[in-house]
Amino acid sequence: MIAENIEKIRTALPEGVKLVAVSKLKPVEDLREAYCAGQRCFGENYATELRDKHSQLPDDIEWHFIGHIQAKQLKYYIPFVSMIHGVDSMEHLADVNHAAEKAGRVVDVLLQVHVAQEETKFGFLPEELSVDSLASTAYPHVRICGVMGMASHTDDQSRVRADFRRIRAIFDDLKSGPFKDSAEFREVSMGMSHDWHIAVEEGSSLIRLGTSIFGPRDYSKR
Repeated sequence: MIAENIEKIRTALPEGVKLVAVSKLKPVEDLREAYCAGQRCFGENYATELRDKHSQLPDDIEWHFIGHIQAKQLKYYIPFVSMIHGVDSMEHLADVNHAAEKAGRVVDVLLQVHVAQEETKFGFLPEELSVDSLASTAYPHVRICGVMGMASHTDDQSRVRADFRRIRAIFDDLKSGPFKDSAEFREVSMGMSHDWHIAVEEGSSLIRLGTSIFGPRDYSKR
């Protein structure tokens, strides 16, 4: 079933949109099945779970950390992670830079922006991502590659579409501003299992799908 789900999603994706298979709380066997179906990019939310799965699975997997950053847990995945999606403050940007420096790496990150109506979502407010604030920030061990965001949790698809459109607009503003000379600044991570079709229509380049691939999760195992 996992292989079939992946193939169905891939067939529907336009060129240039990458699938991140969100495998949090799923057993290694499920990831192996997805891997055998050709999936090479996986997203995890929990630091120690990511560390443990990395040690058990093939080396050519591209691991993305998509959970909330905790400075003390960066050591578990900084040595190998391909991209961190949720850098939601200048403080966390500095934390990642420090951990990456200790690991002797430059780590790709996305700036998490907050456009959703819920107060519980993390991220920079659009006005916090000014040219001045970013231009004055020099972190040699992080490479800012784009933005990440989530839409409001609602059945109102017009609201969801508006949120995704706003995230894409923030990316475009940054691309024409502080990152106009950055070839690496090219990713817009938005869209999950329930709303990825809208996200792709509004300019997403990375979609994060878990339930659509692996089925529902048992959060009691966390």
